[in-house]
Amino acid sequence: MLWKKNLLQGNLIRRAATTHLRVVSQRCRTFSSTASIRMKIVPVPVREDNYAYLLVDEPTNMAAVVDPYDIPKVQAAANQLGVSLIAAITTHHHFDHSGGNEVFASKYPGAPIYGGSDKVPKLTNLVKDKDEFVVGENIRVRCLATPCHTQDSICYYVTDMAKTSQPGGVFTGDTLFIGGCGNFFEGTGEEMHTALSYLGTLPDETVTYVGHEYTAKNAAFAMTVEPTNADISRLYRTARENTITTGRSTIGDEKLWNVFMRPHSEEVKKATGLTGDESAIVTKLRQMKNSFKG
Repeated sequence: MLWKKNLLQGNLIRRAATTHLRVVSQRCRTFSSTASIRMKIVPVPVREDNYAYLLVDEPTNMAAVVDPYDIPKVQAAANQLGVSLIAAITTHHHFDHSGGNEVFASKYPGAPIYGGSDKVPKLTNLVKDKDEFVVGENIRVRCLATPCHTQDSICYYVTDMAKTSQPGGVFTGDTLFIGGCGNFFEGTGEEMHTALSYLGTLPDETVTYVGHEYTAKNAAFAMTVEPTNADISRLYRTARENTITTGRSTIGDEKLWNVFMRPHSEEVKKATGLTGDESAIVTKLRQMKNSFKG
């Protein structure tokens, strides 16, 4: 490898290279929804409302950074945790998510940078739907193609092979937000409906790690769409009581309080004035959200 700062760092990188590129053929394990301890995923707030993340393999103290927009902040968080950064994972090519890739590549030469297209800066490892790789020795990452917000949007479902009682997590970028979804910049309502339905096939206990802190606005909008939904009241309380909400929702929660994942709801149909075609309902919801002033 290219690290030459010291022997220890070189050993870490060589070890990481072999584990990162290993193809995992075993089937994903299931997780208990009652698990009280989660794998170590640390949100790093960047810009006004974005999140980068450290995904940590605790036995090896190796970590991947997800959407490393601000490398100094990410490095400071990694140093505080005492972990070594060995890879970058990019959910899509937009600058507020991939803008730190070039700095990452210069500071960690030889470390892999994963992403869904060659639009991702400094990409080294192009991934597609159902591809898998490993962070450190124990964190399995499965790639889920979710084109719509951008055509190269990839969500990453992560599980800890050393702690199978823990729930998995999913990094959703700008596809799924807590209580909402991303704009359809490069896609259609049908594609977003397909993407959200795909995420809905993950275990209900899967913890969501989103790209932006939009929960309060999403909850306010959702209350106008499904005003009698008690779960949306719960979402509103979550947003009111927590400055950082990422990691406080699961896929099961999203099915209950995210109106974009609920086009089957009679109240959602009534709010949109549509029935039948769920993709059309999702499209209408996006139009309503774009003009929402609450």
